[in-house]
Amino acid sequence: MLENKNCKNKRVHVVLFDFGGVLSEEGWKKGLRIIAKANGVHPDSFLQTAADTIYETGYILGKGSQSDFWKSLKTKTGIRGDVASLSGELISRFALNDAMMETVRNLKSNNFIVGILSDQTDWLEGLNARFDFFRHFDYVFNSYHLGKGKRDPSLFDDIAGLLRETPENILFIDDDPGNIQRARQKGWKAILYTDFKSFREEINEIIQERTLV
Repeated sequence: MLENKNCKNKRVHVVLFDFGGVLSEEGWKKGLRIIAKANGVHPDSFLQTAADTIYETGYILGKGSQSDFWKSLKTKTGIRGDVASLSGELISRFALNDAMMETVRNLKSNNFIVGILSDQTDWLEGLNARFDFFRHFDYVFNSYHLGKGKRDPSLFDDIAGLLRETPENILFIDDDPGNIQRARQKGWKAILYTDFKSFREEINEIIQERTLV
C-alpha cells in the first residue's frame, strides 16, 4: 500500500494530470477488454501484454508505428482485425471527465499552472481534435513526443526541469500506483485517482488556500 507522504509546507505551483482514467474515461482499458472478449482472450493478461507491447514496439515513445504495435500484439495473442477497427475500439471509448475538467478550469482561474502528463500516442492529438481540451492547459507532456514514459523515473526529473520548478511545488494526479510511487520518490506531491469524491478531498487538503472543487 502506498503511503501518502505529501508534504504541505511547500506551496503547489503546478498541477499535472494523467489523461486516460483521470481527465477522461479509460478508453484504452475499456477498448482492450472488448477486443479480448471478442477474441476469446483473457482480458487481464491481454491488458498486460498490450501495455508491454506498446512500449516494446516504441509506439508510445514515438519510436515505432501504430502498425508495428498491432502487428506485434496480434502475433502474441492471436487477436484478429485491421489497424483501423482495432484502434477505433479504443479511441471511441475515451470521453472527457466533466468534473475533472471543471477542476482544471478552477485551478487555472486561481493562477495555478496546469498541464497534462500522459503516456500516450498520436491518439492524444486526435482526441484533442474531437474534444478541444488542450486549450485549457498550459502544458501538454505526451510520451509520444518526449521519447520517454512514466515507467522511467528520470522523466519526473526532466519535467521538473522543463517547468523550472522544484519537485515539492508540483502536484501530480494519476490512476496508476506505479506512476504515483515514482513521482513521490522524486519529491513530487501526488494523488492516486480512484474516484472524484476522494480526489476532491485530497486536493483541497493539499492546496489549503481555498476550496477549489
